[in-house]
Amino acid sequence: MDEGMYEIEMEFDARGLTGGVYFYRLSVSQDGILRYTETNKLLLMK
Repeated sequence: MDEGMYEIEMEFDARGLTGGVYFYRLSVSQDGILRYTETNKLLLMK
């Protein structure tokens, strides 16, 4: 892909999860090489 900003919309279904702190990781690879990774915290309140 060319340089620039890209957006992918995804739905997150938390019905089967309990409330609490979760961590999620975003990874981007190109041609089998990991180019970027980021881990963030998610607070799920039910």
